[in-house]
Amino acid sequence: MKKLLIAAAGLGMFAATVPATAIAAPAAPSAAPAPERWININQRQANLERRINVGVRNGSLTRAEAANLRRVFGNLERLEQRYRRSGNRLTRAERLDLDQRFDRLSRMIRAERHDAQTRRDHDRRGYQNNRR
Repeated sequence: MKKLLIAAAGLGMFAATVPATAIAAPAAPSAAPAPERWININQRQANLERRINVGVRNGSLTRAEAANLRRVFGNLERLEQRYRRSGNRLTRAERLDLDQRFDRLSRMIRAERHDAQTRRDHDRRGYQNNRR
């Protein structure tokens, strides 16, 4: 069995002998994260739409905020349809573009649902009440 000399840091000439197999042996299998799988676009769209609807129902989104989020959502749906018309399949670049846009919309929904505005602060048309 071969042995390697490894100088201990800061200990001068002191050297430790370590079997070569201890260095070359792979470490115990670690729990490597599973590769990310793309979520189906239809599932993502359904999830985003559900989050907007829940925000309207529980009052965390004003009607104006929901209308704006739905407008952005509709634009993404039209973009996806345009991408699919060019071959009925999404290319990798198109899928990445849509993913980034869906991520941005998801962040917008979260920001709007967690801001200080609530539906109770607005009248039925979505305009801000000045009752305070």
